[in-house]
Amino acid sequence: GTDKMYIPVEKIDSLFKYSGREGMVPKVNKLGGMDWRKTKARVKSRVSDMAEELLKLYAERETRKGFAFSPDCDMSRDFEKDFPYELTDDQKRAIVQIKEDMESSVPMDRLLCGDAGFGKTEVAFVAAFKAILDSKQVLFLCPTTILSNQHYENALVRFKDFPVSIGLLNRFTSTKEVRRIID
Repeated sequence: GTDKMYIPVEKIDSLFKYSGREGMVPKVNKLGGMDWRKTKARVKSRVSDMAEELLKLYAERETRKGFAFSPDCDMSRDFEKDFPYELTDDQKRAIVQIKEDMESSVPMDRLLCGDAGFGKTEVAFVAAFKAILDSKQVLFLCPTTILSNQHYENALVRFKDFPVSIGLLNRFTSTKEVRRIID
């Protein structure tokens, strides 16, 4: 309607442009009405349910036994030495922590994140190689086709001196090639 809400200048950062799905018109609630309170209560309840489900899931994961990867061997050390650049302290720390997780029998639950260009790929390659040495197949997921091609090319170079078979699976990979890669 014609309702107005005044915001003090020092709270101007609480205003921001609405961004939603293309073509979707947002629902606007009347100031002081019950709709917004009901929506907040419904969301709070759903978040509480989700938190409860997560707690149950994590409690169940703690009781399960996962696969414990083998300690590093000469080949894994050679693979790491073969990296042509110097690792950052963060990369070194991430690699140590991920290897510890992988060698534990507790199911691994770790997310490695960082800005573009800060060495996550090498950390992932080291973890992948560790899994490959224990006869596991590795799937390296990428959010875009372009990035999958870049990682594929990097993997071919990085793993070239080691007994690793690498394939690219994306929307341009033929069904025949997919079968070959999986086999």
